[in-house]
Amino acid sequence: MAKKERGLGRGLDALLSTTNLMGLESPQIVNLEIEQLVPRQGQPRTRFDEDTLQELAESIKSQGLLQPLLVRPKGNQYEIIAGERRFRAARLAGLEMLPVVIKDIADHQAAEISLVENIQREDLNAVEEARAYRHLMDKYGYTQEKVAAIVGKSRAHVANTMRILSLPQEILQMIEAGQLTAGHARTLLTLPDARSQLLRAGEIIKNKLSVRQAEAKGRPGRKQGKKSAVAKPAKPAEIIDLEERLQQQFSTRVEIYPGPRGGKIQISYYGEDDLQRILELLGI
Repeated sequence: MAKKERGLGRGLDALLSTTNLMGLESPQIVNLEIEQLVPRQGQPRTRFDEDTLQELAESIKSQGLLQPLLVRPKGNQYEIIAGERRFRAARLAGLEMLPVVIKDIADHQAAEISLVENIQREDLNAVEEARAYRHLMDKYGYTQEKVAAIVGKSRAHVANTMRILSLPQEILQMIEAGQLTAGHARTLLTLPDARSQLLRAGEIIKNKLSVRQAEAKGRPGRKQGKKSAVAKPAKPAEIIDLEERLQQQFSTRVEIYPGPRGGKIQISYYGEDDLQRILELLGI
């Protein structure tokens, strides 16, 4: 059986050696004036931390730019496909010439390369990653399976990351600002409506809750009820751990009810689209 292709997720080094877009056995590095380089429109990463850029600039001042940028011709200039962060830091460092690899790259492949580079460097927040996936699907007609193969992730990861975009805009801004993590976002997706999600997001930020603490709170408004004469036994730690893993997998609330001879698993959904997403993850 042929080995399944993992796409660009194998890495940019593999990309440069295997795409062979200009008929070269290995990439040819040339030096270009920094003024000839321009960032790519549609770059998935929209925020660059000034402190880390300055740190990289100091490193470039002392060590030079060790890895070339990947660019493509664009009129009288060259568009940066991979390496915008290095380009910005090199400009801060005062460099006038930068090493680059020049290739004629189609728009769809430029989008793929930019996304892969940022994911491999863990430079994207969850919202940027989700928007990049959606861009590939909306503009180029990619399926979730193809996007997953390109970035070297599971289809479930792609589906669950894109679902973050269904959160209220205010919460997306909190994620982009670094106030909430992707893990926090997944816990918010288990809540039934925007109001509940906004309330919980505010609570997470105010009380500096970890993802596990946010998960433990469950759905807001769930009343404890009157005290029962017989308290329910606490779930074993391994069951709680399994619930958390399933919630990560399905990006929704999952409850496991063990019994003496079996038990049941309850998966919550909040609308027909959400149900269809879960069915697809289950392969149904």
